[in-house]
Amino acid sequence: MEKVVVSIGGSVLIPDSDDAVYIKKLADVLKEMSKEVQIAVVCGGGKIARYYTNTGRELGGTTHQLDMMGIFATRLNAELLRIALSDAAYSIVPHTVDEAVFAFSKGKMVVMGGTEPGHTTDAVAAMVASKIGCKRIVNATSVDAVYSEDPKKNKDAKRFTELSIKELGDIVYEEHDAGRSSVFDPLGVRIAMHDRIDIMIVDGRDLGEIKNAVLGKEIKGTRVISR
Repeated sequence: MEKVVVSIGGSVLIPDSDDAVYIKKLADVLKEMSKEVQIAVVCGGGKIARYYTNTGRELGGTTHQLDMMGIFATRLNAELLRIALSDAAYSIVPHTVDEAVFAFSKGKMVVMGGTEPGHTTDAVAAMVASKIGCKRIVNATSVDAVYSEDPKKNKDAKRFTELSIKELGDIVYEEHDAGRSSVFDPLGVRIAMHDRIDIMIVDGRDLGEIKNAVLGKEIKGTRVISR
């Protein structure tokens, strides 16, 4: 059975608007697709992570402490999705890549968040994909594709339907926690480039897009080719 890793942004999973309704629908789609492919899901932190890291920063928290709170938030989000998946998912949220690989070997869907400071959930998704021999990552994000610039700030930003992995690497930013939002983590891009893993970047609120990307069908978003 083909293996696919889905990296879903926290702002997509928990936008603070009918969250339970969306998560239930997402869980239903994931369960349906799991009949055809084996899936691991890595959840981001979104607003919840930003609230705790911003508040912690105001209280004088160290970078390590702020990163850890962000990681805890991603695991909370992952637990919500795991609850919605019920028996279709592995019984716990793994805290490390190795734990995720072990859980994946049991044949059920695996849902996790972050792992350690300095590694974004996109990077974790790439690490898991590398370890399990997956050749496709689906990045379900808050934008519908890769753009040359933030389309919310520049309406004339160029939209890409297909890129090479090197071209994606030229677009994303290099600094961790630089206060800039990139469409995929630079470390994740490097791992995907090394291991020849394709990345499908889609609108995370479009469940049809997620389904097409997971199953390897045509998408409206951006297909990043690693080979």
